[in-house]
Amino acid sequence: MSRITFDTLLEAGAHFGHLKRKWNPAMAPYIFMERNGIHIIDLHKTAAMTDTAAEALKQIAKSGKKILFVSTKKQLKEIVAEKAQSVGMPYVIERWPGGMLTNFPTIRKAVKKMATIDKLTQDGTYSNLSKREILQISRQRAKLDKNLGSIADLTRLPSAIFVVDVLKENIAVHEANRLGIPVFAIVDTNSNPNDIDFVIPANDDATKSVEVILDACCSAIAEGLEERKVEKVDAAEATENNEEENAEKKPARRRTTRARAAKAEETNEAAE
Repeated sequence: MSRITFDTLLEAGAHFGHLKRKWNPAMAPYIFMERNGIHIIDLHKTAAMTDTAAEALKQIAKSGKKILFVSTKKQLKEIVAEKAQSVGMPYVIERWPGGMLTNFPTIRKAVKKMATIDKLTQDGTYSNLSKREILQISRQRAKLDKNLGSIADLTRLPSAIFVVDVLKENIAVHEANRLGIPVFAIVDTNSNPNDIDFVIPANDDATKSVEVILDACCSAIAEGLEERKVEKVDAAEATENNEEENAEKKPARRRTTRARAAKAEETNEAAE
């Protein structure tokens, strides 16, 4: 697994925190110094904690579980969507649907509604509807797709969530904490890291900063998925080899059994 470097983080501007007057005292362990009224984040800790988070994400992906990426910041939507899609993980970049985790069955019903509308389109039911009804259904489908289309494949609760800006996505963090779902997050100096299981202290506003950290984490996830594939192939080959060995042993066992039976008959005849 490739590790993120201090220089990469420095070039991306990951060390720039918020103004001193906006800081959260709980972030003190991750702050290196103050310069011109702005807190500077300790990038040595950022690099180490990114590697720790990446390794944990790799293991989750390797076990075949889903990680939900969350960021509704306008400037980060495309980056988060691109990185999540690259590893086949669900993501939320529009408004966070309240109760998405704590009331997951209701969210699933809304997702299934999209599938129902698609089915109506395919089986010709649309042709029996008026133009007004078709327009209303199309608008409803578009709205559902915008808010929930990116989680259409999420059939069960995610095993972890990755959040960019815990202050803005506080509802998502709260729901995950309530359900005991591990939270990975990029945490800036104005946020509270106490509710986060895997803290990555860094600038959560700069696109480059978020991009390099997501690159490292998604690369680890990709490695985990690849290792899972390899293990599946190895397991399938091992099963196939065992079946072949068993098939070869069965005739030999039958021959041995027959030989013993014949010998027993000879012994009985000799005794008579």
